[in-house]
Order: sequence, then structure tokens, then C-alpha cells
Amino acid sequence: MSIENKNDITIDAVITWVDGSDAVWREKINTHLEKKIDWNNKISSKRYNSIDEIDIAIASIIKFAPFIRTIFLVTDNQQPKSFEHLKEAAAKQNINLKLVDHTVIFKDYETCLPTFNSCSIITALYRIPEMAEHFIIFNDDTFLMRATKMEDFFVNGLPVIRGRWDYFYRNSWFRKTYNKYFNKNLKTNVGYKALQQKSARIAGFTKKYVRRDHTPVSVRKSTLENFFTHNPELLLNNIKHKFRHNDQFIISSLSNHLEIKNKTYVLKTDYQLTYFRTYKVIPTIFKLFWFDWNKSKLFVCLQSLELGSKSMQSYVLKWINNKMNS
Repeated sequence: MSIENKNDITIDAVITWVDGSDAVWREKINTHLEKKIDWNNKISSKRYNSIDEIDIAIASIIKFAPFIRTIFLVTDNQQPKSFEHLKEAAAKQNINLKLVDHTVIFKDYETCLPTFNSCSIITALYRIPEMAEHFIIFNDDTFLMRATKMEDFFVNGLPVIRGRWDYFYRNSWFRKTYNKYFNKNLKTNVGYKALQQKSARIAGFTKKYVRRDHTPVSVRKSTLENFFTHNPELLLNNIKHKFRHNDQFIISSLSNHLEIKNKTYVLKTDYQLTYFRTYKVIPTIFKLFWFDWNKSKLFVCLQSLELGSKSMQSYVLKWINNKMNS
């Protein structure tokens, strides 16, 4: 396929974020929950706890992705404490930093608000009015830790998809047997791989899908606009759930597979990611060392860093600070 060179495209970034320490927001979410969150219990509240990772996420884009035009931070009527400082730092690099409220992306779907569901919120990100055709979705715990260029995310205007082909696991005899006799939570369990596979099926894939990891996602706005123009019921069904639901799909995988179906993508099988879910001393130190050694790595995902020991948090944050100030 011959593609006109489009390496001078405009690219935006978008991050979803919630301030779990906000008393008003805490009361709001517990109003809609049958089983209330115990905010004094780190495990119970871990999905909403943070140690200001959003500051790192924004600062890392400013430092390591200077080609970004605008960083949109999507919130529920909230603002990080350091927002104005980050906005000034972004402006020095000719990057805009803007807040976008849920009411903006849920325009005409106000009955779906309030929502506490990242799947629902991310589905509606493409509806940000000022969003560029080419944009990158970041999680608030995923950071750039090396210099990146446009071509790490879009090549000749086509999205770079980081993933590897894999089989639908529910097609395997082992998974079918396990689900039938042992998986008591099959109807309520919302696993990351299962959501990816469901998203791929919506795009028309039946045997294999491209399995992604916790990396930033390159998206073309028109791809989602065209899809939801022809499938408005799928948009409503996916954003109506206030909490994650087994009937949902994830927009990152849907977008990826729509591009794959149309042969408008570039596949990169190297995730270029260092991923943390637990913070045991030796594995954590080794992973950070490996990132330093492996110059191809670009991304670090720190899930639930607040659950690590104080000494481990300090070690990781010091490592990040050294990267940001090098």
C-alpha cells in the first residue's frame, strides 16, 4: 500500500484521571455503590488511590514527547494540585494543557453521568471537540521515560499498534472446561484479556486477535467517529455503565482491530514497556536496571505504587526523578 508521507501531522495526548482523595467525589461514588468503599483500607480503595502519579504522567509527556500539541486531562470536575505549574511547564515547550470535564465528552448522554468506569469514559474520549485526528491515550500510571518521536506512535499517518497475535483463549478446550466447571465468576469477572477479545470480535475477528499491554494507544479520531456513526447503539451500551461491566468492550482494542481490518496500521511486536504490578525488592530493582540497560524501552507502567513499602516508593520515585532531570 502506497501511503503519502504524513510525518508532519498534529498529535494530541489525552489522560483520564480521578482524584480519589476528594471528599465530595468519595461521597458521590459511595452513593452509587451497594458495597461501599472503605477509604481507610488501601486494598479496598486501591483503584482510586494515588501518590500524585498524574504529575509524573503529564511531566513525562512534556519532556519526552515535545511534538504533542495539546494534552487533554479528562476529569469529573477536578483539578490536580499542581495543574497550573504543569500548565506553565507545558507552555514553555509550546504544548497546551487543558482540563476536559466528563460533561463535555458525555454531551447528549448526560443520563450516563456520573460515571466511575474507565471503560465508559475512555470510550467517549474521541468526542473531545478540539481533539486532533491523531491522538494518543495515556493512563495516569503510564509514563514516558525516554525521548520519543512521532514515528513511535504514527507512521505516515497510520497508528502504530503495539501487540502480538494470539488465539482467543475461550476457544481452547482447557478454557471451555475450566469455565464450565470451575469458573464461578464467569458472568461477573471482567478480565483484561477477555475485554480485548470481545473488542476484537466486534471488529469481526473470530480466531485470533492482537493482544496489547499497558502501553499508550495511538488512535485516529475518524476511525471511531465512522464506527459509532454506523453503530450508535454500541456507543450507548458501552458508556451507560457506571462501573465496569462484563458486557463492555475496551476502545483501545476496538480501535486497533478496526485499523487492522482496514489494513491501516503498523504493527510493533515489541511493547517497549516495563510493567509493575507488585513491588518486591529484587524484581523491582532488576526491572528498573533492565529498563536502563535496554535502550529500546520507552514506557513504564506503575500500577498501584502506593501499595509498595515507603522505602520502595522512595526508590522508584528517585529513579523517575533522575530520568526526568537527566
